[in-house]
Amino acid sequence: MTTETSDPLDNYIDAVSKALALRVEDAWKPAVKANLEVSLRLARLVDEFVLSDETEPASVFAA
Repeated sequence: MTTETSDPLDNYIDAVSKALALRVEDAWKPAVKANLEVSLRLARLVDEFVLSDETEPASVFAA
């Protein structure tokens, strides 16, 4: 593992890999970071979507 960097995503990857006891090689980190950036961007879109207070969840139908 590398030492802490100034980039919060790099720090997050290092911390999570340590907490989950996952070996993340330095060569993999750019791909892991790119995937995390896309995931966070998509999550931000969902989070920013405004719903009215009257919005109800969809019904679940099972056969």
